[in-house]
Amino acid sequence: MTELTHTEDHDDELYDGDPSTGEMELEDRASLRRVRGLSTELEDVTEVEYRQLRLERVVLVGVWTEGTALQSEASLAELARLAETAGSEVLEGLIQRRPKPDPATYIGSGKVKELRDIVSSTGADTVICDGELSPGQLRQLEEKVKVKVIDRTALILDIFAQHARSKEGKAQVELAQLQYLIPRLRGWGASLSRQAGGRAGGANGGVGLRGPGETKLETDRRRINKRVAKLRREIAAMDTIRETKRGRRLANEVPSVAIVGYTNAGKSSLLNALTGAGVLVEDALFATLDPTTRRAQTADGRGYTLTDTVGFVRHLPHQLVDAFRSTLEEAADADLLLHVVDGSDPAPEEQVSAVREVLGEITRKRKEPLPPELLVINKIDASDEVSLARLRHALAGSVPVSARTGAGIAELVEVIADRLPRPEVTVDVLVPYARGELVARAHADGEVLEEEHVEDGTRLLVRVRPDLAAALRDYETNSTRT
Repeated sequence: MTELTHTEDHDDELYDGDPSTGEMELEDRASLRRVRGLSTELEDVTEVEYRQLRLERVVLVGVWTEGTALQSEASLAELARLAETAGSEVLEGLIQRRPKPDPATYIGSGKVKELRDIVSSTGADTVICDGELSPGQLRQLEEKVKVKVIDRTALILDIFAQHARSKEGKAQVELAQLQYLIPRLRGWGASLSRQAGGRAGGANGGVGLRGPGETKLETDRRRINKRVAKLRREIAAMDTIRETKRGRRLANEVPSVAIVGYTNAGKSSLLNALTGAGVLVEDALFATLDPTTRRAQTADGRGYTLTDTVGFVRHLPHQLVDAFRSTLEEAADADLLLHVVDGSDPAPEEQVSAVREVLGEITRKRKEPLPPELLVINKIDASDEVSLARLRHALAGSVPVSARTGAGIAELVEVIADRLPRPEVTVDVLVPYARGELVARAHADGEVLEEEHVEDGTRLLVRVRPDLAAALRDYETNSTRT
């Protein structure tokens, strides 16, 4: 466990101003840490699904079925970062080379014995598998290693549960957790309720003792299904609000840019660099889950929105994809995708493929193509020249930036302005000074090509949307439609 030292500083001169929302969230998150020696673990590991995950000292296990040894090691290293983000201390990691995972225990019987010895010698209380385990694999592994076992999916769900802040985010995460839990429920199957069903109560049962006769498992499953139905209704209502906001932006024809990318690629840092949003920035996986939308402006005065979306990861649990579908559709409905790539990562191409795979799944179900994509190589300050040259060649047309130092941000803003859709109608108008609101709209929503103040009003040569062109029609002097 990492030892933390908390210091207090009452010198107000250290602060330039009020802390941003992200800084306050980061301080709140840092204040919640595990305390060594305190444990509320249940002794019976068969009850693992009835408690919240409390990860402390863990051993990682992976199965290498395809790809290179470096790729398998990178996957296990990513699992270690996920475990650390969830608040655990990684003690050891094992990788087994197999053509496919063992159907009974995920790893073979020989590796199970080795894993049990490592767990015993290190004092670990949790085993995390780099894959999604079936209910049978989960049960057998727990019985053999005598500690709780979770898989990659449960770990990611636990991180999402810790980091969700908004009401919508919490509901989406809870829905994903319950969908994952339903097929893995284990109750006391032989322990029926004291009320027997039908005639099973017998003549001596008496009135009031003839009931449903459900097992604990059946009761739990019914309660979870009821909760899932309620969460779906709540999320659908929140989707309506999101659709209303999105529809308002579309009605106003405000161009939108969605920031997507692998987790910890620097999406929130880039949003802060472009807009000064002040959202949470932390060197951790899935640091921010709730989407943040901010307004920005091009050099020629055109307004647009920037939305920071949830991060992606290899083998993102399908429960999360389903639960966060409305959030991810913000990206699918954008005019431009700002795909952020971690330039310091040893295998950025694999990250790009993982992001495109999830986005492709969403667009296939919507039967609509993805918006145009602009690749942004972030963290160039942490990468060497050789790696950057290779990335520029592999990711043609990308823009290298550093959200931390500000390098390349000005160039990125220019490229975004060039890629955004432009107004369709060019008009030449003379607007009276009494209608100054039309001039303001032309500046805010259009692209002013020429402007001149004359005796009778303001002469504008401006490229605008059709609705604004209709409002300016009475003041046209000479118009050309393109």
